[in-house]
Amino acid sequence: MQHLQEVTNILADVLSLGDRKNSLKADSVLLGNIPELDSMAVVNVITALEDHFGITVDDDEISAQTFETVGTLTGFVEQKLAE
Repeated sequence: MQHLQEVTNILADVLSLGDRKNSLKADSVLLGNIPELDSMAVVNVITALEDHFGITVDDDEISAQTFETVGTLTGFVEQKLAE
């Protein structure tokens, strides 16, 4: 997961996590664990990922599983980069 740190930084920036960013690891649960990650924040995170990585995410590609952990989100980004 070569983009784990970048995804973590984007999550921390968009969600204004401050020092809590340091506790985010690949297996850190996102949905239901980070109160700031509501439906509007998900949209903002996706937009930030698209801008940072130069990818395009279609609405039908996003599921709760994508945002299950930091690792699943990073894996999704890396899959999009490989397309």
